[in-house]
Amino acid sequence: MPIDYSQRKQTLLERLEKETLDIALITDPTNIFYYTGFYADPHERYMSLVIDVGNRKSALFLPALDEELAKAAAEVDAIHPISDEMNPFDIVKGAIQKNISKIGIEMDVMTVSHQNGLKSICPKAEYTDITPEINHMRTFKTPSEVDGLRHAVSIIETVLEEGLATIHEGMTEAALTAEFEYLMKRHGASGPSFSTMVLSGEKSAMPHGKPGERRLQEGDFLLIDFGVITNERYCSDITRTFIIGEPTEKQREIYETVQKSTQAGVDAVRAGVPLKSFDIAAREVIESAGYAEYFNNRVGHGLGIEVHEAPSIHHENEQIAAPGMVFTIEPGIYIPGFGGVRIEEEVYINEDGEPEVLTSFPRDLRSIELK
Repeated sequence: MPIDYSQRKQTLLERLEKETLDIALITDPTNIFYYTGFYADPHERYMSLVIDVGNRKSALFLPALDEELAKAAAEVDAIHPISDEMNPFDIVKGAIQKNISKIGIEMDVMTVSHQNGLKSICPKAEYTDITPEINHMRTFKTPSEVDGLRHAVSIIETVLEEGLATIHEGMTEAALTAEFEYLMKRHGASGPSFSTMVLSGEKSAMPHGKPGERRLQEGDFLLIDFGVITNERYCSDITRTFIIGEPTEKQREIYETVQKSTQAGVDAVRAGVPLKSFDIAAREVIESAGYAEYFNNRVGHGLGIEVHEAPSIHHENEQIAAPGMVFTIEPGIYIPGFGGVRIEEEVYINEDGEPEVLTSFPRDLRSIELK
């Protein structure tokens, strides 16, 4: 089923009317895509989606070089191309209603220079943050969106299996990263959904470490955290940790603790309970095993057309879980100088309020042989 972008804008309009806004001005390219079906990175150039609450019309302002692409993809009432020599705020001013007093913006996104440009054309306007309204809408996925997320998962799991088969004696983290990212493109992805993490040995204890020239060695943990973004702009995010050669007793203990923690987090998922309960359930397993000090981040995050979006799955989030949410469950144990383990699943709360795990790559400890 195709995405109904007009309905998305209609839903946002209804929310904006309650805020008595004159216009909403959206500048985040991902949010523009969410409401129009058109994505572009304008780089240093100007791009915005303006939704006029009074006449219930939408207009896309964008670099002139993207005009033809927008005409083919954007579901909007008007497209206004802006060439490089133009002042974009002159173009915006000529297309919006006069005497605007209240503008909805994404406060985490808008720059000071952009706000100053708006002040030059709407000097008496006040600003209201509409980010919470947008995030709320994006939190709840339709079946079509979930299908898009499933597709992203199927690609990355294929990439993982094929990439593992390329591991050989003397291979570096960076070289394995390159293999994975080549395979992403080969299997039809637009590219990685975030910087691919391939971390070995003591570096696997760095939750956000960077792959480098360290060579894979016998006895290493090998932590792989990556995902793809599809051509339809849906993201995947999965982590698996392997052992090169045979595990020690301590490595196996740490791995099995994280494995149980991930399962406990997944088992806790259901609609109608606070999101914090998923974090707490996973965290209790690690704490009971004596590794509490080595797990100090949230257990998960939302996932959709961005790899990190609402909701945040942490132990103080009182928001109630509901059907349509998609998020990760990814506990870990990270011991500096020794190594770390993370096992990450993507979970969807379906229409019945039950969890569906979108990821399917096996979680059992797997040994990798250096050939």
